Amino acid sequence: MFSYQQVHNWVKKYLSKGENGLKDNRGKRIENRDKAELTDTEKVELKLKEAEDRIRRLEAENFMLKKLHEFQRRSIK
Repeated sequence: MFSYQQVHNWVKKYLSKGENGLKDNRGKRIENRDKAELTDTEKVELKLKEAEDRIRRLEAENFMLKKLHEFQRRSIK
């Protein structure tokens, strides 16, 4: 599970830089290489990383929507 602070940091990065703000820029960048140059293993790693990134974005979005819903529900009372 992710901490509140981690999600908060992701949201700040997303709001300030969009999807590019959420990209991991550490280490060797497989996704920047020509796909024809990648080995089968690297292609699988790239696909897995893209899926994990999408899951993180969706989890952050879900978390923020839940907080928004909670805030709206409390402000109505």
